[in-house]
Amino acid sequence: MKFDEYEGKEVGVFYDSTRVTVALGDLANEFILSVRSQGCADAGLCYAPDTRSFQINRNFATAVEVAAANPGGGSPGIDGTTASGSDGGISSSLGAYGLYLLFALLGGMILNLMPCVFPVLSLKALSFASSSGSAHRHHLHGWAYTLGVVGSFVVAAVVILVAKTAGEQSGWGFQLQSPTFVALMAYLFLVMGLSLSGMMYFGTSMMGLGQGLTTQEGLRGSFFTGVLAALVASPCTGPLMAPALGFALTQPPLISLTIFIALGFGMALPFLLLSYSPRLANTLPRPGVWMEKFKQFLAFPMYVAAAWLLYVFGRQVGMAGVFFLLMGAIALVMAIWLFQNLPDHNRWRWLVKSAGLVAVISAGAVAWIGADFRTGDDGWQPYSKSLVEELRNGGQPVLVDFTADWCITCKTNEAVALSRDGFREAVKQYNVALVKADWTNQDPAISAALGEYNRSGVPLYLMYSPDTSKPAEVLPQLLTQDMVIAAIKRAVADQALVSGD
Repeated sequence: MKFDEYEGKEVGVFYDSTRVTVALGDLANEFILSVRSQGCADAGLCYAPDTRSFQINRNFATAVEVAAANPGGGSPGIDGTTASGSDGGISSSLGAYGLYLLFALLGGMILNLMPCVFPVLSLKALSFASSSGSAHRHHLHGWAYTLGVVGSFVVAAVVILVAKTAGEQSGWGFQLQSPTFVALMAYLFLVMGLSLSGMMYFGTSMMGLGQGLTTQEGLRGSFFTGVLAALVASPCTGPLMAPALGFALTQPPLISLTIFIALGFGMALPFLLLSYSPRLANTLPRPGVWMEKFKQFLAFPMYVAAAWLLYVFGRQVGMAGVFFLLMGAIALVMAIWLFQNLPDHNRWRWLVKSAGLVAVISAGAVAWIGADFRTGDDGWQPYSKSLVEELRNGGQPVLVDFTADWCITCKTNEAVALSRDGFREAVKQYNVALVKADWTNQDPAISAALGEYNRSGVPLYLMYSPDTSKPAEVLPQLLTQDMVIAAIKRAVADQALVSGD
C-alpha cells in the first residue's frame, strides 16, 4: 500500500510482476475479461489509465486479446460485454494493428500541441518564418526535421526493446526515471531560456553546442531541432498515444518498431506539410521587430520546463539533491558568463577559458553527486538520549548524525559519505543503528547534546560502541565514506571485546 497524493488515499501498487486470481464462478465457457490498470514511476510520472480486453475460452484454456468486444452473439462477460466466436477474436487482433498504427500517427501529431514540445518547435518555426530560401530548400528542411524526429523515436524504441529483452520494465519516458538524465535536461532548458531572453549569446564555443545545433540555418539545424523535439516529448503522452504505446510494448520487435515510426512521423508531419505548402508558408507572419519580442517570450516556457524537471529531480533524490543541482546550475551559468567575457590578452584569455572549463566540469560533477544522492532518512531514527542508551544496551553500535537542512556541510557529508552504497552495506553488515538529530528547528534536547561536546552548531557525528563504559568517538566535520566505515569497524571491534569473541 502506498499513499497517492494525486488520488489523496492509500492505493495498492505492484512492482515487477504480480499474479491476480479471479473467481469465475458460474460464468459461461466463453466471455470477455477486461483489465483496467495504470503504470507509474516512483517520481510521479504516469501513463494514462489503460483497459485491455481478452476473449477467454474456458474449454480450450485460451485467452486472445481483442481491441473491443464484437456485438454479435456470445455469452456475457465479466465487464458486461458479450463475447464473439474465436474467429472474431483473431480478425480483431489483425485489425487492431492498423487501428493502433492510426492512433500512433494521430497521437504524434497531437504531441506538437503539448507544452513540453511547443517551445522547441516554435524555435524552428520562428527561423522558418524568417528564411527566404527556395521551395526545394524548404522541402529539404522539412525532411531533415522529419529524419531527426523519426530517427530519435527509432533509437528510443530500440533502447526500450533491448531493455525489455534484458528483463527491464521500460516504457515511454523511461529516461525520465534517471536523475542524471533529468538533471542534464534541466540544464539544457535553463541555458536555452537564458539565450532566448538575450542574457547570453552563443558563438562557436562548446557552451553553445546544444543551442547552436537547433538554431542553425542549415539542414543540420532542422535535423537537431527534430532530435530535441523528440527528446523533450518523451514525458508527454497525448490522447491516442497511450493505447498505441501500450500495444507496441506487447508486440514483437518489428511491429513495435513500426508503431514508434508512425508516432515519430505523426509528430513531424505538420512541419513537413508546412515545408511543402507555399500557401501555408505564406500565412506565416513576416519578419520584423516582433520576432525578437516573441523569441524573448519563448524563454518563459523553457524556464517552466526547467522548473518542472527540477520538481521531478527533487521527487527522485530529495531536497538535498535539488540543492546540488541548483549549485551545478550556478556553476554552469558562471561558465557561460566567463566564455562570454574573454579578455583580449592571450595569457588572460587562456586563464579565463580554463576557469570556464573548470566551472563546466564542476557543474557536471555537482549534478552527478546530486543525481546519485539518495535521502539519508531511510533507516534513521529520530534522536533521543534514551534511545541511544537503549540501543547500546541492546548490543548495537550507534551512529548519531547531528544535522540540519540549512547546514551545507551536513548535506555535503550526507551526499559523499552517508548515502553511498558502501556505507549502507557496512551498516547492514555490522548491524549499526542510525540515529538522526535534526536541528533544522530549535530542539532543546539536541541543543543540550551539542553542549555536552562543546559545540554550538552542526554538524556533529558521534560513533558509539556497544560498550557503555566508553565515550562516543567524535568524527571529523568533513566526512568521507571510508572514514565512516573505519569508525564503524572500530566500534564493532569494541563490540567483539565486550562479547568476549
